[in-house]
Amino acid sequence: MTIIKYIILIILGIGGGAVISGAVFAFIAIIGIVPRLAEKTKTEKYVMFYENAIIAGGIFGAFTIFFNYYIPIGVIPVMLFGLFIGIFYGCLAVSLAEILDVIPILTRRTMLYRGIKYFIVALALGKALGAVLYYCADGFYSL
Repeated sequence: MTIIKYIILIILGIGGGAVISGAVFAFIAIIGIVPRLAEKTKTEKYVMFYENAIIAGGIFGAFTIFFNYYIPIGVIPVMLFGLFIGIFYGCLAVSLAEILDVIPILTRRTMLYRGIKYFIVALALGKALGAVLYYCADGFYSL
C-alpha cells in the first residue's frame, strides 16, 4: 500500500511541477521580456537562441532539484552566474512593472512626481544591499 502512495505522490509532484513551470514560461512569453530585451540590445536575430536558453535553463533547474550533483567551476564563475541571474530577474521585474504600469500608479497614489528616479535607484540599491547582507553576514546563509 505504501508504494502506491509514493507513486501517487511522484505523479502529483511531476504534474504540479509541469504546470508551474509551464505557467512561468507562459508568463515570461506573455510579458514579452525576450523580444523586448532583444530589441533594446539590437540582437533581434538571436531571439530563438534566447528562448531556447531560457527553456534549457528551466530544464537544468528542474534537474538540480531531482539530482544532487556538484560542478567544480570555482568562485568567479559562480559569482558571474549569480550576476547574470540577478540581471535576468531584474529585467523580469522591470518588464512586469512596465506591463502593469506600476510606476505611473505609484506616482499618482503617492503624489511623488519629482525625484522618482532617485526612489527607483534607492529601491534597487536596497535590494542589492539586502542580497549582499544575506550572503555575507553570519547567520543568513552558510555554504
